[in-house]
Amino acid sequence: MVPDDELVGINEIAEMAKTSRQAVANWRSRMSDFPKPIVNLASGPVFRRSHVRAWLRRRKVPMAHVFSTINLKGGVGKTTTTVALAETLSAEKHKKVLVIDLDPQTNATTMLIGEEKWRELNDKGFTLAQLFKDALNPDSKKFDLKKTLQTQVSDVSSATTIDLLPSSLDLIDVQDELINTPVGKYGAIRPFDILWRATKELIEDYDVVIIDCPPNLGKITQNGLRMSHGFIIPTIADILSTYGIPQIVRRVREFSEEIAENIEPLGIVVTKYQAISNVHVNMLKQLKLNHAADPKNWPPVFNTLIPQANQMAAAAEHSDYSTLKQKWGYQGLHTRISDLATEILSKLGA
Repeated sequence: MVPDDELVGINEIAEMAKTSRQAVANWRSRMSDFPKPIVNLASGPVFRRSHVRAWLRRRKVPMAHVFSTINLKGGVGKTTTTVALAETLSAEKHKKVLVIDLDPQTNATTMLIGEEKWRELNDKGFTLAQLFKDALNPDSKKFDLKKTLQTQVSDVSSATTIDLLPSSLDLIDVQDELINTPVGKYGAIRPFDILWRATKELIEDYDVVIIDCPPNLGKITQNGLRMSHGFIIPTIADILSTYGIPQIVRRVREFSEEIAENIEPLGIVVTKYQAISNVHVNMLKQLKLNHAADPKNWPPVFNTLIPQANQMAAAAEHSDYSTLKQKWGYQGLHTRISDLATEILSKLGA
């Protein structure tokens, strides 16, 4: 059964598309690929929200494009890639960006607002951990979306259109509880719908939403994937870092089928690449061969390679930078990140 808040009528579609009811009626009559209603009521046809949103995106109606970054292996540059992309999309591509940090390590959060500000928010309960705590204790809800949302974050002064929903170390304990809590405790709310329900109206204010997922496929990660149209897998080109890629793809595909939402593997982002390393060169070739032989379980490799650079580690420290080039401009990083952002936007149809 489809939850009521996933269903929309003509009026809601007009609001989503920022157009008139008559325009939506015209689309229905003239566009053969317009989504079919799941039911026709006396008050009018009823559609599935996700189907309408996908159609609107294909028609280039401005909609938020949401993707996750995920890898089961730590230390592969997942979070650094997330933040670098957010800052590039803001400062260079002129996109309004929301970063949702679901990783309990809180690295994306501290990179964007600094450790001191994060501690202040964490002490006051203004992180996403509180949202999931509320789900576990629905009689004592304390999550405040407005106070949790941090606006105009980033230490790059030219990246002025990035907002953040910060993470917390408390997500480690919360995730363990979510795993062991029966679905019935949430009433009608499915455990992987918690984040979507809290932010579904907010995300439409953005051009791009990037969700930094934990290095696992648990309930917190599912909350991120539930909202995503696609996902990228940052990885070092070595055996240990790439070993779990088919597992990620299969599990996400199964989850996608379970919730009847399309979550596309956008591609593999090779990070910390060293052209002088035979291991990296050979593994890059192998990843491309894997995709050619088994595209169902091995996503394509993005053309852009993110090189190994000392500046990547330095960028993890919250500081003050005037421009992207000042922060990411060493050893070709700025150009590579910009190229990767362009590739991802193309994949998203943005």
